[in-house]
Amino acid sequence: MMDWTDRHCRYFHRQLSRHAQLYTEMVTAPALVRGNALHLLEHDPSEHPLVLQLGGSDPKELAQAARIGWQAGYREINLNCGCPSDRVQSGSFGAVLMQSPDLVAEICAEMSAACPAEITVKCRIGVDDQTPEDVLPLFLGKLQDAGVRHVIIHARKAWLQGLSPKDNREIPPLDYPLVMAMKAEFPALRISLNGGVTTLGQACDLLAQGLDGVMIGRAAYQRPGDILCDADRRIFGAEKGRSVTDALQDMRPYIAAELAMGTRLAAITRHMLGLFAGQPGARQWRRILSEQAHRRTAGLDVLDTALDAVMQARSQMDTAPP
Repeated sequence: MMDWTDRHCRYFHRQLSRHAQLYTEMVTAPALVRGNALHLLEHDPSEHPLVLQLGGSDPKELAQAARIGWQAGYREINLNCGCPSDRVQSGSFGAVLMQSPDLVAEICAEMSAACPAEITVKCRIGVDDQTPEDVLPLFLGKLQDAGVRHVIIHARKAWLQGLSPKDNREIPPLDYPLVMAMKAEFPALRISLNGGVTTLGQACDLLAQGLDGVMIGRAAYQRPGDILCDADRRIFGAEKGRSVTDALQDMRPYIAAELAMGTRLAAITRHMLGLFAGQPGARQWRRILSEQAHRRTAGLDVLDTALDAVMQARSQMDTAPP
């Protein structure tokens, strides 16, 4: 989710669900340790529960990055062993680490020793010609021995050559039964599933089968209202979920404060384009925000105009003859 789940996105998603765990976009350890890119760690305290996701392959450098993350307020830090992009492969991290379970175990141990944060791992079921039924148990066993207690498994292989990152999210077949089998084989591990989950109902079904968590990425970004608004009620036991209108109202002070500091409206509203996906007025909402929010002088009036267009479309739908 690089370039997607930045701090504006996460603050917005937090207004839709008070309890869903949010993740940062992947931040590379070299950027923090050698590049001093501490701005990548900026977040609002209300975003918690929030996990910092790190990318890298050098145990000492990742340990330093974990310590920096802890000092910046992150209490859980996730090591990415699942991203298959060329950029990530060239740095010898992401999904390529599936080929080096001993190194990953060393990294996790070093990170745990460097700070009190919980260290977790996100991985694939295997890469390239690996046999997932063989390599995944070995990988998880090494992690457990290193002190890791929570693993998020993207239930597909990653092909490091021949498939684009987009294709790697869609073409390799999903293997949910293997992830379920890993939960049975490693009962002391908290195991969450990622990949192919596009509805809140799917997430509820998977949790009911014994998984400890479900991670939803692009569907939650593209249709945040559908995925997040009722998550607090259906998954976390809240009395009621959040409404889209309440979330938008709660966003107003944040947007006003950001605008006052020089942030462009589009930097925030680009994450809100899918809020009404599949509903009357969705097209008007996207069009108004896309056309007007990038203007230097754009303010909350643009958001009001877009919301008015949604309300008008809904009203027309309600009054249309059968």
